[in-house]
Amino acid sequence: MGANVISSNDLGKLLLRLSVGGLMLFHGVHKLQHGVDFISNMLAEAGLPQVLSYGVFVGEVIAPLMIVLGILSRPAALVEAFVMLMAVYLVHMGELWQLTEHGGYALELQALYFFGSLAIVFLGSGRYSVSGGNGALD
Repeated sequence: MGANVISSNDLGKLLLRLSVGGLMLFHGVHKLQHGVDFISNMLAEAGLPQVLSYGVFVGEVIAPLMIVLGILSRPAALVEAFVMLMAVYLVHMGELWQLTEHGGYALELQALYFFGSLAIVFLGSGRYSVSGGNGALD
């Protein structure tokens, strides 16, 4: 039994979903508490409609909850990956090729969210999810 737990793909998918979705939820809760005015301003500066700022609630609250629970996790993870691309485009383009003072990549957090989300898109939710990983989009 021990070897099966250690080599469980489904447990690995659960841990990935909990970390990628769960940690993104903190960002979404912050936006719920403090609003999205700063995002609206960045969108306006980029020539994009400010109303798009409310999409952050989909990408940082609804999609992460779906990922954590394993409900339509593939499309939810795709939404989260898109949100990370937009965050880099709107906020972090100047850091794209920079390192931190400790030698780490300046956008490592954004990269982990982006690539973690893509991993969920390709792996799905697994057996330890509300959907049981049975659907094509789970």
